[in-house]
Amino acid sequence: MTDPFLTIPSSDWLRDSSADRLTDLLQFLTNQGTFSFPILPNGLFSAIGSESDVAEVTGYRNVWLRDNIHIAWAHWAVQKDSSVPSACLRTLLEFYSRHEHRFDSIIDHQADADEPMNRPHIRFNGTDLKELDEKWSHAQNDALGYLLWLTCRLTNEAQFSPKESEWNILADVVHYFASVKYWQDEDSGHWEEVRKISASSIGTALAGLVELKTLLEATDAAEAISNTRRGVPAALLNELIARGRTALESILPFECIQEDPAKRREFDAALLFLIYPLNIVSESQADEILNRVTHNLQGPIGIRRYPGDSYWCADYKELLSADARTADFSDSLGARDALLKPGFEAQWCIFDPIISCIYGERFRTSGRTEDKQKQMEYLRRSLAQLTPVGSEFGAFRCPESYFCERGNWIPNDITPLLWTQANLWQALMLAADQ
Repeated sequence: MTDPFLTIPSSDWLRDSSADRLTDLLQFLTNQGTFSFPILPNGLFSAIGSESDVAEVTGYRNVWLRDNIHIAWAHWAVQKDSSVPSACLRTLLEFYSRHEHRFDSIIDHQADADEPMNRPHIRFNGTDLKELDEKWSHAQNDALGYLLWLTCRLTNEAQFSPKESEWNILADVVHYFASVKYWQDEDSGHWEEVRKISASSIGTALAGLVELKTLLEATDAAEAISNTRRGVPAALLNELIARGRTALESILPFECIQEDPAKRREFDAALLFLIYPLNIVSESQADEILNRVTHNLQGPIGIRRYPGDSYWCADYKELLSADARTADFSDSLGARDALLKPGFEAQWCIFDPIISCIYGERFRTSGRTEDKQKQMEYLRRSLAQLTPVGSEFGAFRCPESYFCERGNWIPNDITPLLWTQANLWQALMLAADQ
């Protein structure tokens, strides 16, 4: 018998949003491999779930700290089994233990923090845990904030128990944030581009610090971190949290309020992560972020990262060679921006499921029909982004984004992106559980 899900357009999949229907859909997509997460022997995840040559040429075979945290979090959020996220965290913390001198040199002001290669590396070889020689925009406070947040979050839920060397890294992150003055530090943030003072980076670092403070209220945790090389004085932690909150309040709902037009940014979808999974903004701030993203960045297929984003702009594959498409543009974004045709920014697939999760979490507490309707609206959009039967990437795969090639919107080569999979997995499971 032909599977019913194969015979109807994806946009119609959830006309019936009953729990049974959602559970069947989740099982169908699982069977199709949509939620397959290839795991390296050490517990880490490459950015792309494909063995294609594209993954090698573009560098997406490497490991990104940020992506791994989002993927690890999804495994906990969906399965409530800490084995996968714990193994991932152990290896991430091992990488930073091996390269702890990066923290030391910045904290002790022995290296120039303005040179991103001096900072802790957030992209590396996941197989041997070696740093990459390639120049990269490693000034990314959000990535380290995510590491602090998830480690402390799972420890708070008694799902992870840091070892002595791992406590040292957590303390290093705190002192690192103090050294670079994260509340006013220009970093490359979620999108690894021009350095600016970004609300999305400040908020992520703040979320990690707040989660650590919650953890330190437990006596054994406070003792464990006090025994690290540097310790984390309560006064320091409180000061960093206060400075972060003040800075965040002054910038939101913008992403960046600096006067330089190359840095100033009114709208950025990265702010969605401050709502889910980080829960670091107020409900009114969350409403403002949602409103601004959906009204200014949402397209018919996906959601743009920000206005003027030239990554995977129209005819990207014809304009740039494969190795140049994902190169470090943090110092030369203007050259890539010159390729952008107005209104043809790539429409990303990682955001719609996050918005679905946001409204799903709201529905859990509010029971309001309008929250449920929004949850399902963005889940439908997310499902419609899956590759169709006959796609060169395989059916029911999660793209990084859709871009316009010769007038047609198609998935970009970064398909499947495990970060997209992780977000859709959470959105579908959350809806099925309600």
